[in-house]
Amino acid sequence: MLSRIAESLFWIGRYIERSDGTARILDVHLQLLLEDPWIDEDTACRSLLSVMGSAQPEGLEHVRREDVLQRLAIDRMNPASISYALTAARENARRAREIVSTELWETLNTSNSRMPRRLQTEKVSEFFGWVRERAALAVGIVDSSTSRDEAWQFFTLGRSIERADMTARLLATRSLTEASGPSWTTILRSCGAYEPYLRTYRGMPSAHNAAEFLLLDRLFPRSIIYSIQRAEECMSLIDPRADRVGHSNTVLRALGQIRNDLEYSPISDVLSELPHHMKRVQKVTREASEAIRQRFFPTQAEPSWIGEIS
Repeated sequence: MLSRIAESLFWIGRYIERSDGTARILDVHLQLLLEDPWIDEDTACRSLLSVMGSAQPEGLEHVRREDVLQRLAIDRMNPASISYALTAARENARRAREIVSTELWETLNTSNSRMPRRLQTEKVSEFFGWVRERAALAVGIVDSSTSRDEAWQFFTLGRSIERADMTARLLATRSLTEASGPSWTTILRSCGAYEPYLRTYRGMPSAHNAAEFLLLDRLFPRSIIYSIQRAEECMSLIDPRADRVGHSNTVLRALGQIRNDLEYSPISDVLSELPHHMKRVQKVTREASEAIRQRFFPTQAEPSWIGEIS
């Protein structure tokens, strides 16, 4: 496969997942601002922008909910925004048009063209639902109509790395501030995990069990461990190596280290330093993405988040 095509498929997967994850995070936290009058809006909004890797607004003494929506939802120039992700997914599909199916191209093209330039306050939640539906449609088309060859593997590799990153960002928001962090029930609902959690633990969410489920459950597709394992599987199929000693594949080495750290650390230790561990997951996803770029896409600069946590 041409490097140009592989890179486009990788980033289509990432941008589709990024639009979905950003919509879920914004929907949860902006709704909390409406429901809880005790939350300091400026502090919560600035913390959310920081977690999402977006630069703080200049010249604003008080950051409002509307400012967050502008920067993370409809700002077409901000790489952390939903609008930017939908446009970038469509442009990457155009670059790989000879590989991308007609159905996927039409879906991404329609999503981009229907992306609103303004949001009415009363229709914000409806907009986030629309973004999630468009992402689910695109992923469903790929899963149902793409041969399990290198094209599907690069798409799934990008999507899995991005999903691990977005779930880590969602969990990091749990500890933004003592007052503004969402409940574990809210976080579970935001990523479609509430019913699967109830079937698994058969009880109301606790911090220990909910964190364990979203971090370590090997069967739930939005857990960090599941996403990392899927990325490892795709990487092994794309670049099979039988090393006698260690791992020469830097992507597998980075993913394997964070997976082992999470799996073998007591969940109480992870919970006590949740932001720290989630920053490490984000750091590993960046390192893995950079290693993939150097190995398979050496001629192109990697699109990245602005203001990523180092």
